Amino acid sequence: MWAMRMSRLLVPTLREDPSEAEIISHKLLLRGGFIRKVAAGIYTFLPLGFKVLQNVARVIREEMNRSGAQEIFMPVLIPSELWQETGRWDIYGKELFRVTDRHERLFCLGPTHEEVITDLVRTSLRSYKQLPINLYQIQTKFRDEIRPRFGLMRGREFMMKDAYSFHTSEEDLDREYREMHETYCCIFTRLGLDFRVVEADPGLIGGNFSQEFMLLADSGEEEILACPQCQFAVNWKSFANEGESCPKCQGGALIKKRGIEVGHIFKLGTKYSEKMKCVYLDENNQEKSMIMGCYGIGVGRTAQAAIEQKHDENGIIWPLPLAPFKAAILPVDCADKEQMAVAEKIYQSALGNNLEVVLDDRPDRVGTRLKDIDLIGIPFKVIIGPRGLKEGKVEIKGRASGKTDLVPILDCNDILSKLISGQS
Repeated sequence: MWAMRMSRLLVPTLREDPSEAEIISHKLLLRGGFIRKVAAGIYTFLPLGFKVLQNVARVIREEMNRSGAQEIFMPVLIPSELWQETGRWDIYGKELFRVTDRHERLFCLGPTHEEVITDLVRTSLRSYKQLPINLYQIQTKFRDEIRPRFGLMRGREFMMKDAYSFHTSEEDLDREYREMHETYCCIFTRLGLDFRVVEADPGLIGGNFSQEFMLLADSGEEEILACPQCQFAVNWKSFANEGESCPKCQGGALIKKRGIEVGHIFKLGTKYSEKMKCVYLDENNQEKSMIMGCYGIGVGRTAQAAIEQKHDENGIIWPLPLAPFKAAILPVDCADKEQMAVAEKIYQSALGNNLEVVLDDRPDRVGTRLKDIDLIGIPFKVIIGPRGLKEGKVEIKGRASGKTDLVPILDCNDILSKLISGQS
């Protein structure tokens, strides 16, 4: 639970779009005081931005744990010897950050952790009885992008959830792959986001099959064909034509959409385990290579992609699970003792109900404060004004719906609790 007074909160909002930002989500993250640029593709997360990251990570963690995966934490700094075992040290290219320590030993900053996890498992597990296993982390990654752009979309340092599973058979890998597919669907559904799943190129990660999870957004870098009646979607390059009937539901015609990749799941097979001699002993005491899967979600990328999907001319419209605060309590005139007393009472009561709220107690004009609250996308506003107080009431206004309800002061927190719990 996180609550705060706006006068104490570090949230340096901007009135104008920063010149460095090209797309609306990047502009709004900067304008709303969520992030600040340190260098190209490298950002500091301010309190609001870090809270959104934590909200994404919390949902990911809960669903991964529910699936039976186990959380670990691997190092960012990886010795070159592990990457040389798989050959990726030479083929990964200039995107790999390479560093040398004082003893002239070579390391890289991990863009992904297949080698490290495979080394862990080959030294920790030996018997078929210990498999399957799925291990994941939420960790910072590094890629030396040739042209970092679009804020958190294509950065050089970024937060990612990466999971790796190990199996004794292709059939068991298929089972876990389906489990991760369902887990990812639960994650993005819980986050309140409109997404589709499409088959994809495994790229430098490798393997023989992979799928991407795409958030639908007009600014997306990928074109897909999606069914308006069900969840079916494909990369437009690999399928038929726009206007054809959906093969899954035999319903509406496929239409062209744009998507932002936020998750990717892979069937790796034995690409890494064979090269690194990650083996297990089967029922006959024979050594066999473990069969692997890999499953990633961009944490910061998901947060920014959500803004591309959910915003208006006034700012961000966070889905409730993502929002840094669920409600803002806003007296029209902070110099008015009665308004502030009611605001304080509602705030304290909200704290007692474990609601994540912010009390906007700044001395600025109410119009300025309302614009800030809309800009940063808080789902509900509780507005305490002189006219409502005469009737013993306050306004509750929804950011997404625009709907305003005049409610009795005594019922405010119960109504607010129901609104928040009903949509989260």
